Amino acid sequence: QGPLVESGGGLVQPGGSLRLSCKGSRAILSVFRANVFAWYRQAPGKEREFVASIAADGVTDYADFVKGRFTFSRDNARKTTYLQMNSLKAEDTAIYYCRAFGLWGPGTQVTVSS
Repeated sequence: QGPLVESGGGLVQPGGSLRLSCKGSRAILSVFRANVFAWYRQAPGKEREFVASIAADGVTDYADFVKGRFTFSRDNARKTTYLQMNSLKAEDTAIYYCRAFGLWGPGTQVTVSS
C-alpha cells in the first residue's frame, strides 16, 4: 500500500450519500496527527479543485459548493480521515484525491447518476 489510500467511492443516485476514507497507515502516529489532510477532486475535462481540509486541531474548511453537504473528520487513532458526502449531485461526479504529507493518493471514483 502507498502512504495514502482512499476508499469509499462508487456509484450513487442524486441525493444519496457516500463516505470516503483516506488512510495513512504507514505514517507514525505523531506525524499523522500533526498533518493537515485535504480532499481535492477532478472531473473529466476540468482542473483539479479543492474540496475540503482538516487541520491537526480538527478545524475544517470547505469549498463553497460542498458547504452544508460534506463533513470532514479525522480519527487519529485509526490514522484515517473521513469525508461524509450527503445530498450528492451529478456535478459531484469526479475522481476524489486525498492529499497529506505533501503527497497525493491514487484517487477514488465518485459517480452520481440515476
